[in-house]
This record gives sequence, structure tokens and C-alpha cells, in this order.
Amino acid sequence: MPRPILATIDPQAITNNLARVRLAAPDAKVWGVVKANAYGHGIERVYESLRAADGFALLDLAEAQRVRALGWRGPILLLEGVFEARDLELCSRLNLWHAVHCNEQIDMLATHKTQQPHRVFLKMNSGMNRLGFAPQRYRAAWTRLDALPQVDEISLMTHFSDADGARGIAHQVKVFEDITHDLPGERSLANSAASLRFGQDAVVRGDWIRPGIAVYGSAPDFPDHDIAHWGLQPVMTLASRIIGVQQLQPGDTVGYGSSFKADVPLRIGIVACGYADGYPRHCSTGTPILVDGVRTRLVGRVSMDMLTVDITDMPHAHIGSEVTLWGRASNGALLAIDEVARAAGTVGYELMCAVAPRVPFAAMA
Repeated sequence: MPRPILATIDPQAITNNLARVRLAAPDAKVWGVVKANAYGHGIERVYESLRAADGFALLDLAEAQRVRALGWRGPILLLEGVFEARDLELCSRLNLWHAVHCNEQIDMLATHKTQQPHRVFLKMNSGMNRLGFAPQRYRAAWTRLDALPQVDEISLMTHFSDADGARGIAHQVKVFEDITHDLPGERSLANSAASLRFGQDAVVRGDWIRPGIAVYGSAPDFPDHDIAHWGLQPVMTLASRIIGVQQLQPGDTVGYGSSFKADVPLRIGIVACGYADGYPRHCSTGTPILVDGVRTRLVGRVSMDMLTVDITDMPHAHIGSEVTLWGRASNGALLAIDEVARAAGTVGYELMCAVAPRVPFAAMA
């Protein structure tokens, strides 16, 4: 019998989440973002549910080849563009659109020999200070691209740093609009948080939105809002089972480092899941967890292959009981991935992407 840990993907939840994001940003086309192997869910597992998107956005050429191999003939956007000149050959062959965020990428295009001009997304650094041309250099970059026979259409793009927080996006929108107001080309500004929170604004939603985490069932502005607020559904469920039970007396400790000490008699369940499966080692006592769909808490330190949960008030719990690390339990109870991520001091993105290769995946029936 295989070890009883399983990650389950709900295709209908993806369909729902994609539709919810569309409603939040009416009339905009939607990129189905599948970078990082579809945020850890697996490109092949989510493809059918994401075919309702208008295009796929990702990072590397191998991911683009996988999407084309699945039969997609529509737009595919390389969000970081190309990394060396020879990448442009594959862009031509696979008909890939790609971001341009630095002069070196323009230089590559200028020396590229192609019979098929490229569609590019010129990226502005409007305040994120990651990739992109500074506002004062943006129009010069656009002029260089516009003069190249290797370039067909230029779209305009930026990325928000604070769409999920109090600072908001107004300062970046102003910078972007001030520089690009009279330039032709489609616009793409909004990530998940901007699409959900500000997508009714035509300037913000532009022509293309780039929802990522929301499509996979995580609230981009948690804890201000949870997935129920946005009408989203969890896509990934990570579940295991209790494989052992221990009785603790006051003064007994649990796990490495004896980081947890019982002050009353406790009943503890041992769960087949640890940090080698992708569960965060730095989750501490009190992190929420479900046993047979009932909420309880993690106790003690997470080990490589096991963790421990408090089942003192759960007489029904025994060896073989279902444990939901995050997602939807068999009885319908929900433990949002955002809650677990917050307890770990991180975000849902990291938990999704960190599920280990040794964890089997299955599609929800």
C-alpha cells in the first residue's frame, strides 16, 4: 500500500475561479498563468480547465512547448522574455509572444533573422523595481522596437507591487498613463489582486489581465479578504491520514527539540506528512488542520516525514482518519491554504509550489 498522502486537483474550481476573475474585470482578455508548473498544480492537469482563457502566460520555453504539445494554438506569452538570442528562434517556431524589459533583449531582436515578425510586450518599471524600463527610458525603448522589422506589434505592460495592500496602485497607474497615454498597442497591467479589487476601472484592467494565484483558489489580499469574499474555490487539497496515536501526560513532550510540552493529558495523532512533502517546517503549534473534517491544531515541530496533531477532543479520530493539511475535506469542510500559509509566515503561492515530487497527484472525480 502506498503512503497515504495525496494532492487532489479540482478542475471545476479552476473553471469557477477563472469565471469569477472575468466578472471582476469585464471585457478584458485573460491570460491563464501557468508559470512554475501552473503554481505547482501541473500544467497538464489544469490545461483543460484553463482552455477558456484567451492565452497562456508562463516563464520558460519548456513550459511553452508543453502547452503547444497539449494542442493550444492561441497566444502564449513569455513573461520574462528571452534569456539569449537563440531563444528567439523557438519563439518564431512556436509563435510565442514575449516580454521585452531591457535593452539587451532589444539588441537580440535587432540581430535576429526571421521571416515572422514578433509580438512583444514592452515592460515598464512603474515602481515595482524588478524588471522593466524606467519611465523616462520607456518611450525610447518603444521607438527602438517600433523601428525594427523583426517586430510586428508592441503591447504595453507593467506590474503592480501593492495591489493587495493599503498603498494600492494609483501611483503606478499614474506613472504608466503619463508615459503611455498616446502610444498605440494593447495594455496589460493587472495581476490577481488588481483584477479583483480594481478591475471595474477600464484603465486598470486594460486589454489583458494576468490573474495567477486567484485562479488556483487563494485570495490575493488575504487576510483582508478570503476566497469566499471573492467567490473563489480551493483547487488543491493536500490530505493524508493518521498513522499512529500517542497518549501524553502533563510534562510529556512531542517531537524534535521537545518544542511542545503537554500541560494536561492529551491524545496526539501522528500524520504521514512532513517537510519533505512540502509542508512548511516552520509551522508551529496552533497551525490549523482538519481531522475527519473537524478543525484542530498542529502540535510540536514538523519532521521530515511526519507531523503531530491534537485529537484530544476527537474520540472518533483513530489510525486511518483523514487529515486535511489544506483544501477541502471529504465532508466538505474547508481549510483555506491562505490560513496555513499565514501560520507559516508565508503566502499560499509558496505552499502550492513547494509540494514535493514524491507526493502523488490526482484529479477530483
